[in-house]
Amino acid sequence: QVQLVESGGGTVQAGGSLRLSCARSTYTTTSNCMAWFRQAPGKEREGVAAIGNISGTAYYADSVEGRFTISRDNAKNTMYLQMNSLKSEDPAIYFCAARQFCMNWERRNDYSYWGQGTQVTVSS
Repeated sequence: QVQLVESGGGTVQAGGSLRLSCARSTYTTTSNCMAWFRQAPGKEREGVAAIGNISGTAYYADSVEGRFTISRDNAKNTMYLQMNSLKSEDPAIYFCAARQFCMNWERRNDYSYWGQGTQVTVSS
């Protein structure tokens, strides 16, 4: 069973940066595609970015393209989300998720594994 644990959340000023980490307990082909989702109060959980474990191909939501960078370190079994130029619309609980393929990566119901989430707050 794959377990995902997020870390790195916190409070940062608008325009600042934060880096999230997601540690995966073990690699399986069913967890090859790893992604970040976020959920703000009263809103649906939305996809932020995804990355293929083997290919390294990255995918981004339009709202974060150019500001956020997703990456992974296969040796450490860890995925990262570097968030720069944080805005007032970015605060949310950020979740790590994994599934086998990255096709249609934004479809949250297709993910088999989820972490518990880490809170990101942006102060003005």
